[in-house]
Amino acid sequence: MTSEPPPKRTGNRVRAIRPPGPDETPGAPEDIQDAYLKRAIAELGALNDEITAWALNHGASALPVLSSGAPQAEIVMMKWTASLAERQEGVAYFGRAGSAILKSVQRLGVDPLSLYGTLCVKINEAGFRPQWLTRELQIVMPKLIMPMGDHALEAINSLVFPGSTPLQNTPGVVQSWTPTIEAIVVPDIDESLDEQSAKRAFWAAFRTLGEWYLAQPPY
Repeated sequence: MTSEPPPKRTGNRVRAIRPPGPDETPGAPEDIQDAYLKRAIAELGALNDEITAWALNHGASALPVLSSGAPQAEIVMMKWTASLAERQEGVAYFGRAGSAILKSVQRLGVDPLSLYGTLCVKINEAGFRPQWLTRELQIVMPKLIMPMGDHALEAINSLVFPGSTPLQNTPGVVQSWTPTIEAIVVPDIDESLDEQSAKRAFWAAFRTLGEWYLAQPPY
């Protein structure tokens, strides 16, 4: 989730985890966390390569709009489809939507590095591919998902995800989606940028994120 273009990828190769030094304990928590992070980066890179290959092989008129944010984020935000600015840059939450989200989380005291932003429809010609979104969620494994708008909510409820239960269209209410993942449904951010009542409705639902975030244990 960014207001700047992402750096160009140079490949998905992940360097091997170095062996512990003489003063280090093998299998220390930081080493394990580092290994999980590297695996998440590699798996997301492989998924992005697969999505890009689909676009090239099917003659898509534009490259896919890929996700942005932390590979092991606590919070995954998902819109139905990309705005014009996102399609032009190929990055989800680029431009006005990303700026509005960043301002909102900063106001709530939420660390922007805990966010991951994705789209349900990554390539217009491909439509909604539930297997791509499912794999993303399985890789990131967030504590909270935030479907934005009715279409995104329908997409989440269509996924075959272990232990999931259908989410209700009750904006701003913390719900249980799986035994380990909660959810807060909010209005579509792109539809909430220009009209004051829509902005207020979005903020009324979105600010629940701050309460949820502060309630998380610090470990």
